[in-house]
This record gives sequence, C-alpha cells and structure tokens, in this order.
Amino acid sequence: MFKKILVANRGEIAVRVIRACREMGIATVAVYSDVDRASLHVRKADEAYPIGPAQASESYLRIDKIVDVAKRSRAEAIHPGYGFLSENAAFAQACADAGVKFIGPTPASMEMMGSKTRARQQMEKAGVPTVPGTSRGLASAEEAEQVVERIGYPVMLKAAAGGGGKGMRLVQQRDQLRSALEGAQSEAQGSFGDSEVYVEKVIINPRHIEMQVLADEHGNTVWLGERECSIQRRHQKVLEEAPSPVVNADMRRRMGETAVRVAQVANYSNAGTIEFLVDEQKNFYFLEMNTRLQVEHPVTELITGLDLVHLQIRIANGEKLPFTQNEIEIRGHAIECRIYAEDPDNNYFPSPGKINLLLAPSGPGIRRDSGMYEGWSVPIDYDPLLAKLIGYGTDRQQAIMRLQRALHEYFVAGIKTNISLFQRILQDPDFQNGKLDTGYLDRLLAKEKKPSSDNEAGTRIAAIAAGLFATLDPASSCNKNGSPGATAAQPSKWKLKGRSEALR
Repeated sequence: MFKKILVANRGEIAVRVIRACREMGIATVAVYSDVDRASLHVRKADEAYPIGPAQASESYLRIDKIVDVAKRSRAEAIHPGYGFLSENAAFAQACADAGVKFIGPTPASMEMMGSKTRARQQMEKAGVPTVPGTSRGLASAEEAEQVVERIGYPVMLKAAAGGGGKGMRLVQQRDQLRSALEGAQSEAQGSFGDSEVYVEKVIINPRHIEMQVLADEHGNTVWLGERECSIQRRHQKVLEEAPSPVVNADMRRRMGETAVRVAQVANYSNAGTIEFLVDEQKNFYFLEMNTRLQVEHPVTELITGLDLVHLQIRIANGEKLPFTQNEIEIRGHAIECRIYAEDPDNNYFPSPGKINLLLAPSGPGIRRDSGMYEGWSVPIDYDPLLAKLIGYGTDRQQAIMRLQRALHEYFVAGIKTNISLFQRILQDPDFQNGKLDTGYLDRLLAKEKKPSSDNEAGTRIAAIAAGLFATLDPASSCNKNGSPGATAAQPSKWKLKGRSEALR
C-alpha cells in the first residue's frame, strides 16, 4: 500500500481524501495557495507546501508545481479530488512520467471521454443510446442550420470540452441559432481553450440521472446504483439523492449495464460516473462520462455501505475489486445538499468573509463533509462550495425528515449561505412527491418571486411595527427610571451573560 499521498485539491474534498488516507494509515501531503494557508485541509494534512498565489492558474492548476511537490515530499501517488486538474489528461501523464501514481483513469481513457464529441462517437459505435444530434463539432452556422432542420427545435449547443454549463446555449428558433453558436464558441474558447461546439436535441422536461461505476486494473467493472441530479441552477447541481424516485429495479439494472459497457469501451479503471438524460417515458440517453470522483459521491456511499475513496486508492495500488456485481446491495435513501457561501436573497451572489460562529448539525442519519471552521475566512477566489450535508434514512421520507431537522440545526454567522434554499426545497410538495426534472428549481424560484398581496401587506405591517418598537423601546434611549440604558453598541451585562449561556 502507498505510504504517502499528495492531495492536489482544496476545500471539503481535500479534507475528505485526507481523512480516508488517515483511516488507511497513509501519510498525506497538502498543497495550498497564498489565501489558503489557514484552510482546513492544510491543518489536517501531515505535510503542507505552498504552490503560489490565489489565482488558480498560478497555483492549483500548475502541473509543474504540484508534481515538484510530490517529488520533494516523496509522495508515491496523487489524488486529484474533483475540479481543477482531476480530468486533465496532461496532468495524469505528467504524474506517470514522474513515477507518481495518478489515482484515477489512464490518460488515454481520460482523453477519450474528456471530449463530449469523441465520447459520443465511441458510444454510437458501441450501440449506447445517445441524444439525437451531432457527434462532431459544427463547422459553420450553415451546417448547424441543416442539422437542426433535421432533428427539430428546440436544441442545445454544447462545448465539446465543456462542463459546469460553460459554452451551452438553448436555441428555441432559427433566428437565434447563429448568434447562439457564436456565443457558445466564444465562451468555450475562453473557458476551455477549445471552441468546438456540437448540437443536441432538447429533451422536454428531462431528468438528469447518473450511474456510479468502479473498475479495477484487471478488467472487472461494476455499477453501484444511480443518483438523481435533476435539481440544478444554471446547469449546476444543487441537491442530489440516491436512489432516484423514478427508477425501479429493472430500469436500474439496464442503466447499470449500459454504464458498465461505456466504461469498458473506454478501457476505464478507477471511479467514474456515466450521466444520462431521462425523458418522460423513462427512456435514457448517454450524456457524458465524468472521469473522476463526483461531488455527490457520499449518497452512493451511504446506500451501498462502500467507501469510494478507499476503493479508489486500493484500485490505484493494483488491487482487484473485493466484490462482484451480485454482492452489491442498495439499502435506504440518501439526500445531499451542497452548502455554498452565497446569498439566495441577492441573486446567489458570492459571500466571502470570516465565519464568526458555526453551529454544525449532527444526530442520527446525518453526515457532514466540510472544509470550513469557525474563525476561517472564506476566500473569493474559488468555487463557493463550503460543505455537503447528507441525510440518510431507511426510506426517502425519513431521509427528508432527518435532513430538514439538520438544516434547522445548521447556523453559519459572518457570511451568507444557501441553507434557507434547501429548507424551501424540502418543504415543497413537488419535491416530496418526487416530481422532478431539470427545470424544477427554476420553477420553484420563479414562484417564490411572486409574493401574494397578503404577504406584501404583512411585510408592510411588520416594517411599521419594527419602526414603532425602535422608537418606543425604553432600552433604546433610557431605562424606566429615566437614566441612560444599554444601547445597541453596548448591550447590558445581563444580556451578554444570557447570550453566552445560550451558546454553551
């Protein structure tokens, strides 16, 4: 087994990998940018090395710096986490050239599946169902018009090297196509250094469902069940659950077998995820493969009882999978909320700053993967994901109830978070009934932006009452004896004492 692993990432996923290594008796090496010197992953690791300024392109995306730290620290392997260099074939190759094991697929597998168009070409050869569209980049607007006339509107333009919603454009009618193509190509070039864009037919009210696969380096591949990822904002997942409310045992088996076939076509090893779009008739279509560990992997871990990071490390160490497909059991239900440093009441604007107080939830069926702590300052330079809160139950209803309770226990002061958004989602009847598709969250948010006249009247009354209270409250200027009282800037000692007792 490896004696030392470098974690080429930051935040909650770096902490997650470091914890797994500690459980396995493996020493860890952290890397950090200037603004991450006090981050939790740096504190948790056995060793930590600076790699540059806050800008990711000068630190976490610098292959040369990370490989150099691996050599200097004598790390035998590198775990990339997700994001940053996790799906960069050049990074995987650089690790191999340096004699350091990359905990993930081979560069060749990553190259094949890293381009959505190349992946579509391979899937078509293997007989895997794909969404109608092109399997190569569009050469011109004229070609795009010809293709769309054949498959019909609406369509989605997508960057071949894309992810996270970058380089995507929804086109409803012909007069939008040319400008949308130019915009998608420009954004793709700026985001990925590759302007290739292809087109797919839009599936009406689709679900986004993905299948976790594991493959060792000896030709064994298994599927571990699906995850429902339809709750998204701007093509970014917000809440995930496993299993999906709409998938039965037969559909799960067919999706799993298809996912295994995709992985085998790519000669894939380690952990990977096959993403599907599912239409209203429950037909599923290959979308793409993520050649890394997913943000939402904890829900799969909870329903299977498997530790995916442990398994990733063991696979990279050359071990065979310790189980067969028939030995994998799915039990219970798990739901994950992605806790972001953003303000849901201000168009989800990022909210960096110091965490002055942190009250973390716990109790039966609750897991929290976190990269934050009280007193830490959240930087503005990276993705605002702070933590993941996961609820597990024997069934979906129990998982929802436990997660609702945990969200009410969760309190973060000093910055804004999206905790209130999940409280609204979990209370929504459509969510509770499993009526989901990729447009669900947009509909929920649009509905909440239209307050009723009663709500507006209530808001005005509350504002008037608050103003009167501020004017008449004796504590705001003087006490009952007419002497100066405690002010907002200088609260009375008994109030301070009461607050300190309440926080114990």
